[in-house]
Amino acid sequence: MVESKKEVVEDVQMKSPAPESTESSSAIDEAAKKVERENFVIEELREHAKQIEKAVSAKEQRFILRILRSLNATRKNINATILRRAISLFYQNVPEQRQTLLAYIEEPMETETTTTASSSSTSTTTKLKTKTLSPEQDVYFHLLVVLYLLDLHNYKSAITCSDLLMKKICKHNRRTLDVLAAKAYYYHTRCYELNGQLNETKSFFHSRLQTATLRNDYEGQAVLLNSLLRIYLHYNLYDQASKLVSKSTFPESASNNEWARFFYYMGRIKAIQLEYSEARKNLLQAIRKAPQQSAIGFKQIVHKLAITVDLLLGDIPERAIFRDPALHRPLTPYFQLTQAVRTGNLKRFNEVLNKFGPKFQADHTYTLIIRLRHNVIKTAIRMINQSYSRIYLKDISEKLMLDNVEDAEYIVSKAIRDGVIEATIDHEREFMRSKETTDIYCTSEPLNAFNSRISFCLDIHNQSVKAMRFPPRSYNKDLESAESERPEVFKK
Repeated sequence: MVESKKEVVEDVQMKSPAPESTESSSAIDEAAKKVERENFVIEELREHAKQIEKAVSAKEQRFILRILRSLNATRKNINATILRRAISLFYQNVPEQRQTLLAYIEEPMETETTTTASSSSTSTTTKLKTKTLSPEQDVYFHLLVVLYLLDLHNYKSAITCSDLLMKKICKHNRRTLDVLAAKAYYYHTRCYELNGQLNETKSFFHSRLQTATLRNDYEGQAVLLNSLLRIYLHYNLYDQASKLVSKSTFPESASNNEWARFFYYMGRIKAIQLEYSEARKNLLQAIRKAPQQSAIGFKQIVHKLAITVDLLLGDIPERAIFRDPALHRPLTPYFQLTQAVRTGNLKRFNEVLNKFGPKFQADHTYTLIIRLRHNVIKTAIRMINQSYSRIYLKDISEKLMLDNVEDAEYIVSKAIRDGVIEATIDHEREFMRSKETTDIYCTSEPLNAFNSRISFCLDIHNQSVKAMRFPPRSYNKDLESAESERPEVFKK
């Protein structure tokens, strides 16, 4: 029995190293999966390079547009190891540019995965034929380095790298480079904005906009216009932004994303300039042009401004907007603001303004919301007019939380003059007498509402027709088939 116990103890001691072997095997599996994923991303980048070369040879920008649509997915997959492998793979014939780009990328830690990755990269480089890198491919891979630096929050290096990319773009005059250059302009703006130096790019973008307009670079023209509007609105230069829009034309063939940004900027400009109807039209167009399944942050910002403009116009936004799962939480301050305006409760309006003031300032709606105080007072006066046939001005000043009776008298007289209420003021006895309510359908208000809705529907129809795309030269097929079926007598 003693010997059997010793054997059991020896077996347990012999089997104890098993967990270490399982841990080592799992680490090897994870390393193998990581290398496999890196190889997959490298192959994907090689396919992108082929598509860019195909677009240059065929002079078709749709291949490059297809790559740019997947740029966000590619941005999530790249890391320092993948970028170093890609740059050393594609920049074989240009060692100076290779060293310049590699200087912006951090050295990966020397582990087994990096050694295996380097061995696999050397094997792939031997299989590849050394080809000269086209300017389009150079701009694309350089842009990936800029995105990598932005993801690392290394904004100073991102600015220097983006400046180097802009110099490369300015050297070339190629129409196949326009789409990539437009994307580079956007991220160039983003680099300077995140570093707080957005004003330094204004002169450069003005010169590039002039060049893009002369070269009929519509995509670059749209991006540069939006970037300049972004700069002006960032520093609250609304007059200069309005002059820029009046002196330039936004290209009709621009993408829907650029149209959405342009309509949003136009909505902000028109709202500040007291043109609330035009602002609402532009904001509705921005919501319609924006991507429906993505760009949630952009839609939240546009809805915030649209709700404020609706309140300034005297309309109450639909409750379904606040119930949207993607908009419910960000629009909570605006929901409380809407309730205060709808009920005409000036006390609650001041509480919401004090509570969410910093939030409104961050959303660039604070100056517009301050104007709503007059609307709240008008709503309160309208409700008082409907509730009382006769009320003293002293009671009105108490309900509106005004300082004295003279202010209440002035506000009521202005509301009567503007047509907000139908009443008269007895100045001697200091009270307001309400008139009998008239039928609204006897006025021209239903006609105006119907006219505005019809013009909005026609606007949507015209924009939809302009947005339709047809295959190129498809109209010739019917003519050629009809020509072939004609008798030979008629052909002569």
